[in-house]
Amino acid sequence: MRILLIEDDTVLGAAVRDQIDADGHSVDWVTRLDSAADAMAGAAYDLILLDLMLPDGRGIPFLKGLRARGDVTPVIILTALDQVSDRIEGLNAGADDYMTKPFELAELSARIGSVARRYTGNPNPIVGLGPLEIDLAARSVHRDGRPVQLTAREWALFEALLARPGQLLSKAQLEDKLYAFGAEIESNTIEVHVSRLRKKLGASVIETERGLGYRLGRG
Repeated sequence: MRILLIEDDTVLGAAVRDQIDADGHSVDWVTRLDSAADAMAGAAYDLILLDLMLPDGRGIPFLKGLRARGDVTPVIILTALDQVSDRIEGLNAGADDYMTKPFELAELSARIGSVARRYTGNPNPIVGLGPLEIDLAARSVHRDGRPVQLTAREWALFEALLARPGQLLSKAQLEDKLYAFGAEIESNTIEVHVSRLRKKLGASVIETERGLGYRLGRG
């Protein structure tokens, strides 16, 4: 997933960013709401982690503005505001989850996975695809019972296809999942990673519509 982290505490922000990166997600980190708006104007995010007290405003009006515009991107609030009334306000504003600081980073990873599965319509973290058994929560894949090691970029592409079974994703849409990993995106990056995934998971795991894009295959 590509995640937008909106957090002005540099120590916590760095810890959350590193945790998300270690989990295999790509992350863009901003410290202000105006920077968040700019980031969202230029990229499509799968999840937003939102602090409520930012230097240039509060997160609740920002969240309400998203929902009023019809933006359904999942949002998890991360805040020191721990009153029940604060939690109710956040959830009523359109948040999908609410975590109070301090929190365990492992719990944050679990909450991110839970919200992501809810939005893909598959609350079960175990997915079967031909000879593949995919654990979405653990971000692991077994082929014929044997573990398969995927790089963070390979998982990001595979996860994007898993989230939209049967749907054709363009090369540009898949490239968008990789931009926040930091390295340069070459013109043949998607083709290279698709080829590697096919070698590791099976030739039919990803189908190609020439000139249009890729979709999840039968495994």
